[in-house]
Amino acid sequence: MKYALIGCGRIAVNHIKAVANNNLDLIAVCDIDPSKFDTMFEKAGFGDFPGTERCSDYSAMLDAHPEIELVGIATESGEHAKIALDCIERGINVIIEKPMAMSMQDADLIVERSHEKGVKVSVCHQNRFNLAIQKLREALDGGRFGTISHGSINVRWNRGKSYYDQAPWRGTWEQDGGTLMNQCIHGIDLLRWMLGNEVEEVYGATRQRFHDYLEAEDVGVAVLKFKNGAVGTIEGTANVYPKNLEETLYVFGETGTVKVGGTSTNNIDVWDFAEETGADAETKRLHEVTSNVYGNGHTALYADMIDAIKNDRAPYVDAIAGRNALEIVLAIYKSQKTDEPVKLPLQNFASIDMAGEFGK
Repeated sequence: MKYALIGCGRIAVNHIKAVANNNLDLIAVCDIDPSKFDTMFEKAGFGDFPGTERCSDYSAMLDAHPEIELVGIATESGEHAKIALDCIERGINVIIEKPMAMSMQDADLIVERSHEKGVKVSVCHQNRFNLAIQKLREALDGGRFGTISHGSINVRWNRGKSYYDQAPWRGTWEQDGGTLMNQCIHGIDLLRWMLGNEVEEVYGATRQRFHDYLEAEDVGVAVLKFKNGAVGTIEGTANVYPKNLEETLYVFGETGTVKVGGTSTNNIDVWDFAEETGADAETKRLHEVTSNVYGNGHTALYADMIDAIKNDRAPYVDAIAGRNALEIVLAIYKSQKTDEPVKLPLQNFASIDMAGEFGK
């Protein structure tokens, strides 16, 4: 399958590894900064992909290569929606790094136009493919929890000035958002997905405590009310001293309790059910080794997308999943701005609407 990558910064390394692992034909890579190409390939463990074109203008690249079937988008977050829509209009399938957009209008437009054009869209919530998360989902789908009481996601990480200095767009309302949008949206996606997806109301509060050189928040908390009666809580922060502590997902049911922990929801810490199965003893020991907080899921997400295109089915993590995760983050932002609960579905709100919230 003919493939191109747009955006060759920090996260692009995982995309290139996934490209190699899935034997995609890498036609071209694109970035406005040509110095990123060699760095990306080296960090991915490849000297280069022979015959791969290096480009600085993605639109010209796509025009020159109509054979491209799939594009990965790994630019700064504020550019995701525009590039995705340009690809969709050309009939090209896309894998979009999270968040898929910075506004509900753009997210809903991506969903709408991809359906109209018959194009597949997958959003990089790759932690859904973590082995521990797959086991949890299997237990949920099998009814092992009974009625769900509540759940929580706790993303307790560290991001210092050196991280934000790597790219000027980080921590800005227009191009990035804060820790909920950038670091915590993966866990927010998992919580919404596990507790039933249909959220009625969100109430949240955010603060900027230790990163006064940013525009956006470095800590946020929220309560989610689900239509099925379950309640979810979110705690996300980049303020944990001195390093990443955990990304932990809890699900509590009438007949089951599971805690998925580790630095990126990659370990089973608690696995208790009223009715044990033969596989439970092994599941309780599940610890997936990852090289970084991004986990191992990009390769599986790419494999699923390739299969979805070939077999004309929806990807496992489709555009609606990406839209739903974004909706929760933007609802928390709106709740902070208005100091009121926010009813869903959310419309006509964007991260840029938070400009000036913390005095800059």
